[in-house]
Amino acid sequence: MSAADQTARAWQRMLSGRRLDLLDPSPLDIEIADIALGLARVARWNGQTVGDHAFSVAEHCLLVEDLIGRLFPGIEQRWRLAALLHDAPEYVIGDMISPFKAVIGGDYKQVERRIQAAVHIRFGLPATLPEDISKAIKRADIAAAFLEATQLAGFSDAEAARFFGRPGRLAGAGLETLFRLKALPVADAETRFLDRFAALDS
Repeated sequence: MSAADQTARAWQRMLSGRRLDLLDPSPLDIEIADIALGLARVARWNGQTVGDHAFSVAEHCLLVEDLIGRLFPGIEQRWRLAALLHDAPEYVIGDMISPFKAVIGGDYKQVERRIQAAVHIRFGLPATLPEDISKAIKRADIAAAFLEATQLAGFSDAEAARFFGRPGRLAGAGLETLFRLKALPVADAETRFLDRFAALDS
């Protein structure tokens, strides 16, 4: 076996034909169709959710984008796009649950940050978001986690509130009453993600 054969492969080939280098991701190798397909096939909560289908990261991203608009009325459209893409790196590195991320530590986060920056540049966003926008997206992300935890992942209301806080308290209104989550088939999640991206990227 040659030295080249022994070198660890650090890239992922996409169905679009693109090849994304995880160590040095180029915005030119990122396509929204690849992101939508990948996220629609990646399960939140390690697949430990109720229903006939996994609740996908694509659906989670749609929920976070919806929530940020409700939590921060008047937020610029480009920041709603950033919210939709906030977990985009998971189309290639998967969705690791938070406890496992804590075990792995910094290396995972570095790879994630590099891919996120490349995604942002590809779609006309700053490589690093302004701090207030990052905080707003995180707030919507936590609200989404509460809704998913209680409606899909088997958490009691009190347990989810302890880990994530209540969306109602975060928003000053009972947001949990506005959403009834149900996991979609992969093709539907993919289509909805692409449709929302097209609306926000216009």
